[in-house]
Formats: sequence, C-alpha cells, structure tokens
Amino acid sequence: MRLEQGDYSRETVYSEDPVAMARRWEDAGAPRLHVVDLDGAREGRPVNLEAAGRIARAISIPSDFGGGVRSAEWARRVLEEGFQRFSIGTRALDEEFAGAIFREFGEAAIADIASREGRVVVSGWTEGSSVTACDLARRMEALGCRRIIYTDVSRDGTLSGPNLEAMREMVTSVNIPVVASGGVSSIEDILALRELGHLGLEGAIVGKALYDGRLDLSEALRAVRGPAAR
Repeated sequence: MRLEQGDYSRETVYSEDPVAMARRWEDAGAPRLHVVDLDGAREGRPVNLEAAGRIARAISIPSDFGGGVRSAEWARRVLEEGFQRFSIGTRALDEEFAGAIFREFGEAAIADIASREGRVVVSGWTEGSSVTACDLARRMEALGCRRIIYTDVSRDGTLSGPNLEAMREMVTSVNIPVVASGGVSSIEDILALRELGHLGLEGAIVGKALYDGRLDLSEALRAVRGPAAR
C-alpha cells in the first residue's frame, strides 16, 4: 500500500501478497528493501510487524522497518523479526530517547526525518512541528545517529521528482549518510540524486514508480552503476 503526500485518504493497494512482491524486487536486483508499517506510524506502535517479519524472513537481501517504533522494546522486536535496521521518526524529537536508542542499537537505528515545507512532520506525517528538518538532522548526528532517511512529504507518492534543493541542503548539513525518499519517478531522477553522492547521499528509496511500472528497477540499477557523471 502507498500513500500520496502522506494522506491516508489517498492510499493505493498494489498487492494482497507482500511477500511475493518483496521477492519480485529481490529478483530484480534490489540491494535492500524498505518496509513501512503505515498503520503503525499512525497508531504509534507497529501494527503489522508479524506480517512484515514474514517479508524480512522470505528474502535474502537486508531490510529496514519503519512505522511506530517508539520504544526500545519495539526496536528489539523488529530486529528479532529479521530486519537489519529500523527507523525512528516521531520520537526522534525526544532527544533523551533518541540518544539512548542510538547508543544501544548503533548502526541498526536510523533517524527517519520527514518534512513539509522544511518543517518536520510526525505521527505518520499527520502532525506538524516547529523544528526544521536540517536542525533535527544535526541534533540526531550529535546524539550518535549513523544514518538518516529524509522524505519531502510534499513529493512522496506524487511522481513529481525529488526535491533536489532540499536534499542538497540536508546532505550538506550533516556528516553522516543520507537516504533520499519522495518523488522519484524516473532514471533521470535517480541520476540527478546520484550527483549528490559525493556530498553524502547514500541512496534513494523508490516506491510508487516501481509499483506503477513507470520505472524498471533492473534498468535503473544498471544506469546508476554505470560510469559516474563528470
């Protein structure tokens, strides 16, 4: 299932068999799978973790989980289900909690920062805040975060292309890897993001474009692994 611009009233179900879909992306060459429990993000606790765990155990590539991980206990349960990493979003604003998570889980813990017009949104992207995305990213790095996923919610699910200006601002604000999310719809978008690789952009999460058939994963991977642009 996918949302558009984080709007739960604009959801699309692409398959009733998520395990089969995950195997499809693995067979196409995906190096990693990103699984989001949308219900969990909204409810404040993982709702579909058992089903998500079946996905993680069915594939051989590493996988990440996000959505409602707001305690150390939930983080442990996510890893026990077979995921290699998990992300915290809403509770990243709680510096005491975030610092404890990064100390305990190290590389397995990701700060998932989503913003709308530069301001952080939380609770499954349904609530705004006064904190800017780049300020939160710097705070996360200072607390020991090893990696950030950055989503421009206004682009997510729209196939309108990533917000390159905002992504550049993010990757130049921190000295840890950043993964881009939101709006990727073409190989051209991926190649444009690759230009930020030397600044610290580690990769990109692609969703709707793959499910809609607008982007062929195998072709995209061949393109991005080609000679670096000069």
